[in-house]
Amino acid sequence: MGTKTVGETVAEAKTDDENVDVTEATEAEADVVGGSEHEEEVAAEATEAAPSGVGQGAGAVVSAALGLVSLTGGWIGTVAAARETLVGQLETASNASVAKQIKEVYGDAWQASALWAGVFALAALIVGVVVLARPAFGAPGKPQAPWIKSVAWGGVALGVIGLLLAVLKYTDALLGLPSAS
Repeated sequence: MGTKTVGETVAEAKTDDENVDVTEATEAEADVVGGSEHEEEVAAEATEAAPSGVGQGAGAVVSAALGLVSLTGGWIGTVAAARETLVGQLETASNASVAKQIKEVYGDAWQASALWAGVFALAALIVGVVVLARPAFGAPGKPQAPWIKSVAWGGVALGVIGLLLAVLKYTDALLGLPSAS
């Protein structure tokens, strides 16, 4: 309200200069940020257009899981084996020979378990091969992630081993039924 001294006027001028500098810096940062936002939008559009590999990764994990189930046995194989055991007990007469009882009660259950293990192994093998072959039919310029290849090869290997063991188990070449005599 009163008169300003020279010191107060100089202080106000310095404050105004600082405000201008801050405003200019903020506008420059906004230009840079605006450029970054544009670049991020372009990168996001390119990412959306390019395949992410999530499906291939999921397929590789499914292949490995199916291969593992083929080796360890699954719930379906256990239920099928129990059903065959029950059917064998119901169909076998009490006066049947021991060899016939063993085959009907335990042999059919063993083969049903082997059959389901083979189905899981074959599924693991097929899914693993499809995942490994997918880049040849998809985006040829984009390489497949190394972990996807590793897991898919693991699924293929487990599928081959599971299929081999299932065939050996089904044909009684591996742990065949004991003889009755």
